[in-house]
Amino acid sequence: MMSGQRRAQLSNAFYAQSETEVLTELETNLNGLNSEQVKKRTEEYGSNKLDDGKKKSIVQKFLEQFKDLMILVLLAAAIISAVVSHDVVDSVIILAVVVINAILGVFQESRAEAAIDALKKMSTPHANVLRDGDTITIKSTELVPGDIVLLEAGDVVPADLRLMESNSLKIEESALTGESVPVEKMITILDDQQAGIGDRVNMAFSNSNVTYGRGKGVVVNTGMSTEVGKIAGMLAKADETTTPLKQNLNHLGKFLTIAIVIIAVVMYVVGTFFNGMDPINMMLTSISLAVAAIPEGLPAIVTIILALGTQVMARRNAVIRKLPAVETLGSTDIIASDKTGTLTLNQMTVEKVYTFNQQQSAKKELSTDSMILKVMNFANDTKISPDGSMIGDPTETALITFGQNQGFKLDEELNEYPRVEELPFDSDRKLMSTVHKLPDKFLVAVKGAPDILLNRISQIQTENGIRDITEDDKKAILFNNQDMAKQALRVLAMAYKYIDDIPEDINSNNLENNLVFAGLVGMIEPERDEAADAVRVAKEAGVRPLMITGDHRDTAEAIAVRLGIIEAGNDEAVLTGAELDQMSTDEFNRKVKDYSVYARVSPEHKVRIVKAWQKLGKVVAMTGDGVNDAPALKQADIGIGMGITGTEVSKGASDMVLADDNFATIVVAVEEGRKVFSNIQKAIQYLLAANLGEVLTLFIATLLAWDTMLPIHLLWINLVTDTFPAIALGMEPAESNLMNHKPRGRNSNFFSGGVLSSVIYQGIFEAAMVLMVYATAIIWPVHSGYDAIHADALTMSFATLGLIQLFHAFNVKSVHQSIFKVGLFKNKAFNWAILLSLIMMMAVILIPGLNDAFRVSHLDSHQWLIVLASSFAVIPFVEVVKLLQRKLNRE
Repeated sequence: MMSGQRRAQLSNAFYAQSETEVLTELETNLNGLNSEQVKKRTEEYGSNKLDDGKKKSIVQKFLEQFKDLMILVLLAAAIISAVVSHDVVDSVIILAVVVINAILGVFQESRAEAAIDALKKMSTPHANVLRDGDTITIKSTELVPGDIVLLEAGDVVPADLRLMESNSLKIEESALTGESVPVEKMITILDDQQAGIGDRVNMAFSNSNVTYGRGKGVVVNTGMSTEVGKIAGMLAKADETTTPLKQNLNHLGKFLTIAIVIIAVVMYVVGTFFNGMDPINMMLTSISLAVAAIPEGLPAIVTIILALGTQVMARRNAVIRKLPAVETLGSTDIIASDKTGTLTLNQMTVEKVYTFNQQQSAKKELSTDSMILKVMNFANDTKISPDGSMIGDPTETALITFGQNQGFKLDEELNEYPRVEELPFDSDRKLMSTVHKLPDKFLVAVKGAPDILLNRISQIQTENGIRDITEDDKKAILFNNQDMAKQALRVLAMAYKYIDDIPEDINSNNLENNLVFAGLVGMIEPERDEAADAVRVAKEAGVRPLMITGDHRDTAEAIAVRLGIIEAGNDEAVLTGAELDQMSTDEFNRKVKDYSVYARVSPEHKVRIVKAWQKLGKVVAMTGDGVNDAPALKQADIGIGMGITGTEVSKGASDMVLADDNFATIVVAVEEGRKVFSNIQKAIQYLLAANLGEVLTLFIATLLAWDTMLPIHLLWINLVTDTFPAIALGMEPAESNLMNHKPRGRNSNFFSGGVLSSVIYQGIFEAAMVLMVYATAIIWPVHSGYDAIHADALTMSFATLGLIQLFHAFNVKSVHQSIFKVGLFKNKAFNWAILLSLIMMMAVILIPGLNDAFRVSHLDSHQWLIVLASSFAVIPFVEVVKLLQRKLNRE
């Protein structure tokens, strides 16, 4: 075993050593480590991952809950109250409520952290390594020094490597060096022992991106010992940036804090100096109101709702890499999707055949002696594994599959007529030819692009035999070629000829001419069964789907029509990459709304498409799977990487990764994003309406010199009603009409869509009902004597304020829909949250001992009837307002 000390001395100089020296130093070889070595080194060096930084302990999290200024003021007030007025019971209860609030805060923070940690684990990249001489794929966290790693374009370098092989290898290292141009890598030894990172061309550094070529290297450093690990050590908490979502919440919190503090100060001044109330009690009431009214738990609640959303999405194959992306998904206006593999199945299938001057379905049986069958199977490089699986180009495997379905025995045919020569496919001539030995001659089988191959054909195969080809024959072939292309089929032509001898110099001119036309084969990459329905749902939701493909214009248009992205005959909605290149930025920005399909485009065009839509204020989701897609994915509001076909670079640049590469999953994620935003709005509406009710109740009561509530009452209501129901509202199922609305837009906020007006009128109603109950208890008392009357009034207003908030939680299940349509009890978590809050609320009133501590009295059935009726009244009241709103909106 190599010594840790020796490695530490040489760890910065591997680039100055020869291959042999490096392998010797690391006690490894080019066949890789064995299992025993891996086990020992894992124990010695640990996992290949960056430290998450020093995590806060439960105690630290708990103590941090008391850093809030208002909490500290409240604690001070409780101490002053105990010392000045000798009211120890009030102080103990206040302290208990504050401690319980702190415990809940720790619970919320820990749950949010756990959800985010789970997301980080889901996005761990993999590495291809040599171990015991075999190539295997492992999680990058399992790498150890001495491992031999294989690199190819699209990979993220999993650890610091000393390169041993470099085949046109280029690596983008901007994260370390700031240089955006990829570095061309070499394996030469560097003479400079002090070479900087950017000059170490024979090294590959962890977290950099392979953009081109292939390579092989030995792991020299892992985890925090890598160059990126050293940076992470200096910036241990660099990931803890404030997202736009949290910034909005913080701004909202600051605004509410200032407003409520001003109201609390005014209350204290009016109550103490104008209405002659006890200064200590008034101070406690004012501070309690401020603490209760400020929704300090809102950011944590929002984080939990977002985290719950990511878990739902992960179960539905959409892995969210960045938490705020959940909320952004809900506002998506444009989904720009690759065709291949996302809208389609990424596999070719023969659909039409044209032979003997007749176009027919692929389901129709052909003779096994048919030359079109023989040519498509002979001029084919597909390899068939013993288990029957095929390895090769999707187009060629589709032809072999078609032959098998037609009963063509390829193995037997090749045994009888073996391949002896070939001319491989060439992108310039667009043809492929193979030569097969027959008993007395040779068969030349040729397949390729119809327009190219047609120029090399002199004869045609018919039902009556072979004859010279005519102009009418050629017109019929071109017509059927175009007809198939319009049906989104990829068309290949098949031809052949017999020769007596193989030319000494095999080339296209002497082999691929004077051919006999056998027929055309039309293949398609079938669209996913669920794609067309997902496109329909997206359109109904006001989300515009765009299709981006490298296919020809006709093929792209036909697929888009079949999917419902554009209507038949609307070829003006299709734009090619060449046409896009001819447009200026200003012209394209003006016309971008006209196009829904982009054909023959490169990844570079995607950035222009994203920017043009963003210029119009639209929120754009863009898919990508290649290295070159990364800029577009970063530019998009939601970058969507492909989990199956995507490169590590494209996944790393994405906000979301599709585990199944399926367009329908994007639409599902948009729906979930809308649900998450809607549920955040519900939590905010619920909390702020309740808080507004509390503020107005105490403010108006103070102006009227009414003593409606004690500080402990406010704090207990805040504890009971704010936490559990608000979190449970974040788990509400999606409303049935959620995808019938247009996207809310880039500039919308949590108060849009009628939430702000709802908060105001519902908060006013809650305050009005509580004050009315208090007044009723005073004007029509059940008991005699001031103390008894006041105790009843206090208890009734306390019970009403708590219960009306719990009843109101049902109202906010939907901003506009009737709760009877949404479903009262669909959300089990909500049901339990309301029940738990109700038990806690009633316990302090009904349980002997607790009611004395909370200064509340026993109420008779008549008084409870007033409390329950007044609390429940919020439901029919809000239902009527919603009904009027719906009628006005329809008109």
